[in-house]
Amino acid sequence: MTNKKKRELFKAPAPIIETHCHLDYLKELSTEEIINKSKDLNIQKIVTISVEPKNLDTAYSLAQTHENVYCTQGVHPHEAKFWDEATALKIQERAKENKVVAIGEIGLDFHYNHSPKDKQIEVFEKQLKLAIKYEKPVVIHSRDADEDTINVLKKYSSQLSHKGVIHSFTSGKELAKFALREGFYLGFNGIITFKSAENVRKILEITPIEKILIETDAPFLTPVPYRGRENAPFYLPFVAERIAQEKGYELESFINITTQNAIDLFKF
Repeated sequence: MTNKKKRELFKAPAPIIETHCHLDYLKELSTEEIINKSKDLNIQKIVTISVEPKNLDTAYSLAQTHENVYCTQGVHPHEAKFWDEATALKIQERAKENKVVAIGEIGLDFHYNHSPKDKQIEVFEKQLKLAIKYEKPVVIHSRDADEDTINVLKKYSSQLSHKGVIHSFTSGKELAKFALREGFYLGFNGIITFKSAENVRKILEITPIEKILIETDAPFLTPVPYRGRENAPFYLPFVAERIAQEKGYELESFINITTQNAIDLFKF
């Protein structure tokens, strides 16, 4: 493709799955416009991720009202301080449903510490227990918390029947190797296109293609050449293209493999 064509949105050469975005946070277009535009570019399914008690309902509603949208239910470490029994009960009740494909986004973030570290660990462990009980995979966020993430997962990983994914992977090699040994997937997004992201490309290099998931994390982390704009699922082909290049795969073949990875994990 020429540089000019790369500036244009393009249709993925095979059905592709958006494994991590936040549809209810996107503002530039309506949800219907985003879903339709994504579908036109061969984004077959979209997983919209819940992160806080107040958007559990919106993520769930989007999955219930759109055939090709699925959701997770969970509380992000930033919001761990808002965890309560009502939230736990809501996640527990919905975990049984087919369109709720994972417990997440859960984990640890010691970069911002919007919630106390001890509370983050407590809520992370509670949600891992729910995933174990209801046999769901987990969608994990980990930032500046590699050691503690490993320590928590060591306690629960063997009990997770479907493991999960550490999404938007920007952590170190030790966490990557641990996660891969345990059977987790690693999620990569638009960061892979950033000039400054050599650390992420080094992790990608050691990640088997059978353990790669692709995502946008929209509205965040828009890939080059649209960096600076609000991200959306219809930019996913740019992420796939760059990762395929880095891994030495023809794009269609790469998409076929990573789409199957997503199906294997989320049981669509």
